[in-house]
Amino acid sequence: MLTLAMACISLAGCERHRARSAEEVNASLLRKLPPRLEDRNGWARDVQAAFAALRVEPSDTNLCAALAVVEQESTYRADPQVPDLGRIAVAEIKRRAAARHIPAFVVDAALDLRSLDGRTYAARIGAMRTERELSELYEEMIARLPLGSGRVLKGLNPVRTGGPMQVSIDFAERHARGYPYGTERSIRHEVFTRRGGLYFGIKHLLDYPAAYDRPLYRFADFNAGRYASRNAAFQVAASIASGTRLARDGDLLAPGAPMDRPGATEAALRSIAPRLVMDDAAIRNALGKGHSEAFDETDLFRRVYAIADAAGAGNPVPRARVPEIDLASPKISRKLTTAWFAGRVEARWKDCLKR
Repeated sequence: MLTLAMACISLAGCERHRARSAEEVNASLLRKLPPRLEDRNGWARDVQAAFAALRVEPSDTNLCAALAVVEQESTYRADPQVPDLGRIAVAEIKRRAAARHIPAFVVDAALDLRSLDGRTYAARIGAMRTERELSELYEEMIARLPLGSGRVLKGLNPVRTGGPMQVSIDFAERHARGYPYGTERSIRHEVFTRRGGLYFGIKHLLDYPAAYDRPLYRFADFNAGRYASRNAAFQVAASIASGTRLARDGDLLAPGAPMDRPGATEAALRSIAPRLVMDDAAIRNALGKGHSEAFDETDLFRRVYAIADAAGAGNPVPRARVPEIDLASPKISRKLTTAWFAGRVEARWKDCLKR
């Protein structure tokens, strides 16, 4: 049974048999959620509501994919605590300020101001335990600071992910259309709620088509970005076709690279432009579709794989590969990779399917 499930992983909609009733979905979730989880009915309700709003098939395969990410990212806590959050937050604020050439004394002066409860903002940040608390305090600080300082520090909120699936707040804000719940304050605030964090996390994980033959690759995408696993495999094909050693990180275009200074993957493909029967502009245009399903249908995608497959003497080059990325985050204190994350989540997914 597990083998059959794993063979059918476009995950977001591969099961085409009779639609399950709401009662069946709820019963399945209650079987799969941890037996001692507080408010199991509430968790089941919010997961089910997200699947319904997104119109994603609530198969056991898909339900377990969502639950595996929740377990890995937060162990079923809507607003998980982060060890040493205060120190991490202050360091991140200063790092981001420096990157924008904001003097350190401006940040220090803002943090030394008295907050509503009489403590300095630095003291209150130091006492923070969860990202929701920190994000809300930072918003309060921006609202109360003198106009100049508030404007300068507005874009430096150190909290970039949140909720039970640790979904990107930027992703949620870009995909807010269709959000089924009211937003009393902001999408950022909703991410820290159980219902909002599950909705945007499940949307990020499952609400896009990807022809993967293992859930591992979709879990890698959740960590590295949509289609990163397909793109990393394409980089392997591009390396074979061009004879150039390339990183397998899933990034096909160097951000902001001018036409006369392309990134490594683009440069390698330009080196075989005559074989591809494409000019530089056509190659860049195709690579620009690397964050969507449309890239699969480009001439560049087909022709690069045709060359690479022919070089393999009958052994087709894989169309998916876990990106080779070392994870970097202020919250990470040891060496972790996208492969580590994807493997851990896939193991949890298998365990879930057995329940």
